Amino acid sequence: MKVIKKDFLPDDLLEHLQENQIDGCVAVQADQSDKETEFLIALTSNHSFIKGVVGWIDLQLPSVNLEERLENLSQFNQLKGFRHIVQDEPDDAFMLQKSFNEGIGLLAKHNFTYDILIYPRQLSSAIELASTFPRQSFVLDHMAKPSIRTGEIDMWKKGVEELSKHENVYCKVSGIVTEADWNNWKYDQFVPYLDVIFESFGTKRIMFGSDWPVCLLSASYQKVGGIIHEYINRLSVTEQSEIMGQNAINFYRLKI
Repeated sequence: MKVIKKDFLPDDLLEHLQENQIDGCVAVQADQSDKETEFLIALTSNHSFIKGVVGWIDLQLPSVNLEERLENLSQFNQLKGFRHIVQDEPDDAFMLQKSFNEGIGLLAKHNFTYDILIYPRQLSSAIELASTFPRQSFVLDHMAKPSIRTGEIDMWKKGVEELSKHENVYCKVSGIVTEADWNNWKYDQFVPYLDVIFESFGTKRIMFGSDWPVCLLSASYQKVGGIIHEYINRLSVTEQSEIMGQNAINFYRLKI
């Protein structure tokens, strides 16, 4: 993990965006704290290429307190939504807790999105969550982290196909290089998993994500982008544009 045990700031990312002809990005939380959410929002003031922020909020706060917090955060146009690192929760049904559901139920009122960060074993909870809140905009992060390293696909595929039936759910094609063998992955290993995602979600509900800087454990920003570009090269120019930007603009309501 040594390669990512340091600070990564906007200027470190900008050169990668420019090299890969990326106009902007959405900064997504890594630390579950109000402090980080405020830090990410502040970064947008001096870095115009950060088009939006996905922060963190304690969705299990009492409704009155959470409502007040959401109302306060609504003043920041750069803040588009929230994420909780559900993959690290020991309870696979964490998202189905009453307190968590009550929090999710307040997001749509303030036009906030929610990023679902889970492992395949938690897909059943994500399916129920999407069904319970059909007006809430969700995006599945990192394709739910399939075990590309082992080649297991069936359970994950079944869950992804079921989740994709809910049209309020998008999917980020991201994070795949760190789910493969960090030092020995090959492009062909990703294709069966990408096939499932594209067949399930279609080109209008898929968005590219770099997972930078975590991706550096296994690949550079350019190599991560190269995998997706190689896969979508068969698609129309319009479809490629949607996946590499327009779908994210639509989902997060970004101003470009």
